[in-house]
Amino acid sequence: MTTIDENEVEKFSKIADEWWNENGKFKPLHKFNPIRLNFFKQEICKFFSRDEKLLTPFDGLQILDIGCGGGLVAEPISRLGANLIAIDASQKNINVAQIHAEKSGLKIDYKCTTAEELATQNQQFDVVLALEIIEHVADVEKFIQACSQLVKPNGLLFIATLNRTAKSLLMAKFGVEYILRWLPIGTHDWRKFLKPSEIENIAKNQQLQLKKIQGFSYNLIKDQWSFSEDISINYCLIFTKTCTKSNI
Repeated sequence: MTTIDENEVEKFSKIADEWWNENGKFKPLHKFNPIRLNFFKQEICKFFSRDEKLLTPFDGLQILDIGCGGGLVAEPISRLGANLIAIDASQKNINVAQIHAEKSGLKIDYKCTTAEELATQNQQFDVVLALEIIEHVADVEKFIQACSQLVKPNGLLFIATLNRTAKSLLMAKFGVEYILRWLPIGTHDWRKFLKPSEIENIAKNQQLQLKKIQGFSYNLIKDQWSFSEDISINYCLIFTKTCTKSNI
């Protein structure tokens, strides 16, 4: 069984060459990247008792980036010292990511594969990142199950996505795609957006315990992202993998 939605893969494959164009079709992610990377660094360092002030605070940590696209998150995470594997179901995305990493002098293990395929290989990681990917998969429950299998006991799983609310329909769908034209029309299907409770309910059955939920808000006038208690549009859930006798 696969969680791949072939239509979603094809959609992003068609615009793969745009990944590193800061004014192109992935402009919103380039704007969003600094604050979410700061968030990951803070939370990972806190959880693993690492010094944020170090140049490479992630030294020795095994990290997996699921749905890595062109490597917008993988590259800065790699620079922080992580032993990183980054995967994507689109070979075109992986090709773009590999070329850019090579030009940047970074050694990132990019693979064209899926979370569930990787899980069958019994690989596990200290940190698993599933960012803006869960709303594009064909089977959410199987995807979360695979993510759980890929996290080490007492490890961390980050799931970032869009909430299914009237506000997100207006702002994240119609506003971003039709009015601001920051993303190609049809990039998102609002019906596939997920409420935090829906993800948490599935995660509970997969040895995952919710540790934190963080909202992010964008100020159009200031052209600036900030941390927020408002989770009605963008949010990130952090889960810990509970340790049981079966996974010790």
